[in-house]
Amino acid sequence: MRMRIRSFSYPGVIVVFVACGVAAPLRAQTDIEHTPNELLFAPAIDFSRQVIPQPAGPLPTPRHTGIKAMLKGLVIDLKYLPSRENLFWAGVGGGLALAVHPLDDDVNRKLVGNSTAENIFKAGEVLGELGTLLGSATAVYAVGRLKDQPKVSHVGMDLIQSLAIAEGLTQTLKYATRRERPDLSGRNSFPSGHASETFAFATALERHLGWRYAGPAYAFSSYVAISRLPANRHWLSDAVFGAAVGIIAGRTVTSHEAHPFPVVVTSVPGGAAVSYVHRTE
Repeated sequence: MRMRIRSFSYPGVIVVFVACGVAAPLRAQTDIEHTPNELLFAPAIDFSRQVIPQPAGPLPTPRHTGIKAMLKGLVIDLKYLPSRENLFWAGVGGGLALAVHPLDDDVNRKLVGNSTAENIFKAGEVLGELGTLLGSATAVYAVGRLKDQPKVSHVGMDLIQSLAIAEGLTQTLKYATRRERPDLSGRNSFPSGHASETFAFATALERHLGWRYAGPAYAFSSYVAISRLPANRHWLSDAVFGAAVGIIAGRTVTSHEAHPFPVVVTSVPGGAAVSYVHRTE
């Protein structure tokens, strides 16, 4: 048996959507017990300050995946919404949004009216609509139910629940903050619903399918989030925090469905570090 222990760190804010989208899908294949001697690879890190336990491997398929089970699961999701992990992601999203807030006006001036940017990101408006995402999730769920494939219907069920949680959080924050949109069309700019819902969709997919398949989903989510800027519908900070809201929604739905494995997010001089233990046979 071989055991590999990995660690990395990043100083401050480097790339906004990489931080929101790529930091989320850290995974391991199996659980493992570890002793203090195995953690000597990073003596400067205080492992007592664990923030994020994450599930390992594919999520277990529930016994029931019907409509009743989905509604019951949504109620359970609300129970797990207040958590230390979600507080962490809210802090990350809030910190990144505050960091890019001074750039909102400059980014808006450079992208709005830029025909190249508008043409490249034009499709994001339709692709990131709640109706488009919910229709896709419902189709996955329906296929699983009609073909009696519980694993497939479980994916669809979690996608639907993640979108519901993301939409609820987004609308609550929009009502509470009342931020004016850059095009002055209304006071419901913060956070971006397109960003939150596509990142919720991608996060739920990642929990079920792993990084190989979720990578394109996170790239798609980032595309949709950025598309709201040249469309003059959102500020950069709206999209950044919307991504964090989506990650919170997707992880809330899936985190309580699996057993945790040792993943540690800690503060280190000049930034933060994420460390995990990966065991191979």
